[in-house]
Amino acid sequence: MLSIIIVNFNSADLILDCLKSIKDQTRAIAYEVIIVDNSSDTTGRSKILSFYPEVQWLEMGYNGGFARANNKGIREAKGDAILLLNPDTIILENTLDKVYPLFMDSGAAACGVQLLNEDQSFQIAGNFAMKGGLNYLLPLPYIGNFLKNLGNLIKVKKPNIGEAKDVQEVDWINGAFLMVRSSILSKSGLLDEDFFLYAEEAEWCHRLKKQGKMLIYGDFHILHLQGETANEAYQSEGKGYYNLYDKKGRQLIISNFLRIRKQFGVGWFLFDTIIYTLGIPVFIIGLIIENLIGLKMPFKNFGAVGGFVKNVFVLWTYVPRIIQGKPHFYKLL
Repeated sequence: MLSIIIVNFNSADLILDCLKSIKDQTRAIAYEVIIVDNSSDTTGRSKILSFYPEVQWLEMGYNGGFARANNKGIREAKGDAILLLNPDTIILENTLDKVYPLFMDSGAAACGVQLLNEDQSFQIAGNFAMKGGLNYLLPLPYIGNFLKNLGNLIKVKKPNIGEAKDVQEVDWINGAFLMVRSSILSKSGLLDEDFFLYAEEAEWCHRLKKQGKMLIYGDFHILHLQGETANEAYQSEGKGYYNLYDKKGRQLIISNFLRIRKQFGVGWFLFDTIIYTLGIPVFIIGLIIENLIGLKMPFKNFGAVGGFVKNVFVLWTYVPRIIQGKPHFYKLL
């Protein structure tokens, strides 16, 4: 049996669409659905259970984020495989019916599928771990573009798979659809509850990979409305992980650097922190030059600079605590 875990944070309408797609597209396997509520959403609970009374509804009692809520669901799950599934996903093409038996026969530790954007274009589903978390430098203004061009010049392996073909092995899998073999959890452990949101699945996959392969089944697809839940909840904009300038970006930075510390050690953590700090003058000078070349006011669009400076300052306030490595709930949203 497959245990499907969905975390709710005021996203009942998205979950209803997700559940309908699961029911319509899943006929050949046994499954259970566990919804873990981070928002005390009584209206959403009533709405969802009125349509799907078989769903298990668990209350966190507070906004525990992605890791803690999924762990609560995992502890109640009865399946021989666990599927972490985002509320803003739609199952297509009988994907669960096809992927679950393939995965259970594979001996792999975890798997994902090809994610699609709403327009059916490909979305990153599988990733490779770069030494020291250097891929987290790519969103930096100007520095990121320089590193991308340098990487292309010297033919560095890209840190992700834009379009998976057939079955591909990766280092970590997007948490929007992450299927894990239950039998390995006693050795790998559950998600790290120091994380509130972002990077927790990457850190978890690092431990899962020690128990077996991480696979992306590129021939099977789901729709992922990337970032819709978080953007609405935290009044942020943009998709993906390139917005470092608002409070969602602040959480993203802290979570990414927490993962760097846990997976790659203090040295890499400090190195990346220094590069982010050096990114401030690079951002300022680069934006001024860009504005002047474009015949604009030199300080046009400097709001993003202020947000980035604030977020890097907050990162430095957490540096001593992150270096110590003691348990702490890094919730900034």
